[in-house]
Amino acid sequence: MTAVDDLIDRLESEAATDADPATTPDVGIIMGSDSDLPVMADAYEALDDLGFAEQTDFHDAPDARFTYESYVVSAHRTPELMYAYGETATERGLDVIIAGAGGKSADLPNMTASIAYPVPVIGVPVQEKSVDSVIGMPTGAPIVAVDAGKSYNAALSAAQVLAREHDEIEERLVDLHDEQKAGVADDSAALHDLGIDGFRDR
Repeated sequence: MTAVDDLIDRLESEAATDADPATTPDVGIIMGSDSDLPVMADAYEALDDLGFAEQTDFHDAPDARFTYESYVVSAHRTPELMYAYGETATERGLDVIIAGAGGKSADLPNMTASIAYPVPVIGVPVQEKSVDSVIGMPTGAPIVAVDAGKSYNAALSAAQVLAREHDEIEERLVDLHDEQKAGVADDSAALHDLGIDGFRDR
């Protein structure tokens, strides 16, 4: 049995446990290669900013109510793992998937969207040249996508999906947005009051 087979068995076993959705990852983050992690790391940051915790053991959830998991899943090198991840998403309790891929043939997001349907998938083109591949879905096979490299926004969008059911996440999103607005206001006041040289030196 290969390491890929082991991962597939893990996913299928988790799907068969009929776990309480409150204890399973709410968001799945997948990427085509670990080389995509520098871009996809912003999705982790956004979810952390919103109070999510990373869940590394399906059977031992963190104390946080809302969690996320992550895997490397290559559409071209491990298509069977991609199918298993998409096919078990609902049974494993995932509510939304963030999928990032790079290169001109960035098929992981849109293929996962087809397999995991109706679980929503938010695609992240890791590079500018990946945009057309990620968003190129036919009518009836939807995917939501962000601009190249904007995995932080993808995570915010995932939280927005969850916020329609969970008031707590909606409140966290509003609080984060207010903090960002306050940061812009602080910068504006400092630039005006200190002048450009003082602003640069602060």
